[in-house]
Amino acid sequence: MNTYLSKRNRALLSELVRTDFKLRYQGSALGYAWSVLKPLLMFVILYVVFVYFLRIGKDVEHFPVYLLLGIVMWNFFTEMTIQSLSSILNRGDLIRKIKIPRWTIVFSSSISAVINLALSLVVVGIFMIINGVELTPYALLFPLNIFMLYILALGVSYFLAAAFVKFRDLNYIWDVVLQAGFYVTPIIYPITMVPSVTIQQVLLLNPIAMAIQDARFNLVTQTTVTTESLLSFAWTIIPIVITIGIFILGITYFKSQSSSFAENI
Repeated sequence: MNTYLSKRNRALLSELVRTDFKLRYQGSALGYAWSVLKPLLMFVILYVVFVYFLRIGKDVEHFPVYLLLGIVMWNFFTEMTIQSLSSILNRGDLIRKIKIPRWTIVFSSSISAVINLALSLVVVGIFMIINGVELTPYALLFPLNIFMLYILALGVSYFLAAAFVKFRDLNYIWDVVLQAGFYVTPIIYPITMVPSVTIQQVLLLNPIAMAIQDARFNLVTQTTVTTESLLSFAWTIIPIVITIGIFILGITYFKSQSSSFAENI
């Protein structure tokens, strides 16, 4: 019976992922191409504004790749959490009609975001070749940076998905939080532009900032300032603990609310 349920859940999860991915670009002339074009267009705009008008990033080695990688990773976090936020509500009919593991609905949204991330990273790879970025052994650590960001986003996604069932204004609040987070996190500007070293240190205790800066260090340039280089290795434990804590909190809250989803949708 357990084996049967396991196979059934895998088949259901696969179908949910395919459906999410198809519906996202349904009716769009360019279709799946938008998963690559969106971060690429954002990169072009920010690159022109910050490099040619504001003269930011000229001292950063391989800044185009540096900037693009940051945008891609931030977009992955935002896309995953935004899509997951309304996932339970959007699947209300399915939840009422079929006895379905609630967690698979949010998880399927996360897999869809991972697929988009993989497509975007192909573009990053092309830019790396064009800009002459040479891979080092540190590149082997890059998947760990993505994994950390994924676990953080998954924990947030489960919390948001469960909370949104009861609090329908949460999507507006989350939009504001993401807008603020985009500027607080060193994505479009080097962390060294922040005048206070203390503020730099505080910013790099943010798990998203740590994941992005470490990814840039491992994949683009070893001159990137990271949590470890600015503070010490011991301080890197804090963002990791925050990530694990948010993941556990999100899963726990989702589990506690899942039994009432059908009633509140």
